[in-house]
Amino acid sequence: MTLANATVQSGQHGPPGSPRSRQGGQVPRINRNAGTWFLVLPALIPILILSVGPLLYGVALAFTDAQSGRTRSTQWVGGLNFQDLLHDTLFWDSFRIGLVWAVGVTVPQFLLALGLALLLNQNLRMRWLARALAIIPWAMPEVVVGIMWRLVYNPDAGVLNETIRDLGLGDGRDWLTGLATALPAVIVVGVWAGMPQTTVALLAGLQNTPHELHEAAALDGAGAWRRFRTVTWPALRPVALAITALNFIWNFNSFALVYVLTNGGPGGRTRLPMLFAYEEAFRYGQFGYAAAMGCVMVAVISVVLAFHLVGRLKGGEDQ
Repeated sequence: MTLANATVQSGQHGPPGSPRSRQGGQVPRINRNAGTWFLVLPALIPILILSVGPLLYGVALAFTDAQSGRTRSTQWVGGLNFQDLLHDTLFWDSFRIGLVWAVGVTVPQFLLALGLALLLNQNLRMRWLARALAIIPWAMPEVVVGIMWRLVYNPDAGVLNETIRDLGLGDGRDWLTGLATALPAVIVVGVWAGMPQTTVALLAGLQNTPHELHEAAALDGAGAWRRFRTVTWPALRPVALAITALNFIWNFNSFALVYVLTNGGPGGRTRLPMLFAYEEAFRYGQFGYAAAMGCVMVAVISVVLAFHLVGRLKGGEDQ
């Protein structure tokens, strides 16, 4: 019997005495897991320290009466903060405003970004320049965007009111301090600031759609709308669902943009939940109560993520 046959019959793979033959032809699972964790740790440690750790601390803080002041002791109060939240009409008003803001920004953001992505996906002259210009609002910090739009909405010398006066449509108005116009004005800014990232994501999805499918549909006599409905949208739907869910979460958690534009005014008409929690924590020193608000917002975001994941899983099963 040859050495090769003896090796096969004995279950060894490789020369006798080699590590592979001694281990039955497989690398030990323990060593593989250790190597995997060693590679993951550099990315995992900052997440644990900067994200998971503060999140757990905030959840624990929500069950205490923590307030500002070094000499004041913190007591465990259980679910008292959450009971107070149930009867806090100001918080639920801010929660309602936050939902209106998130939906009012996310939906137009997606529709306008989809139209822009379809346009930028065409063979247009200077398309590279148009794509570069479309990303500019995304590259600007939210504080800069807020200051710039405050100048646009300025009641005396703002570009918007000056244009209205030049067109003879009236004397303009104070957009950011009017009870009826503050929230719509801020929503416009949110749509403008967040549309580029949605456009980039949708444009990437459009470019990954095989061009041969469009040609085949066109040869079959399908018009532009039918090609979009039967070819473009099925390929774009996973990207659209993902970016829409992320946009809703980002918009619901907005802080800097609205803070710079209106600081939650006038009369709380633009006080988003994040602004309300910020005021409770850093203006009134109610850290435990603000942490309870944060837990409620995390719960809402978790529900949105759960629906998104369930939709993705169902979509994967259908395919």
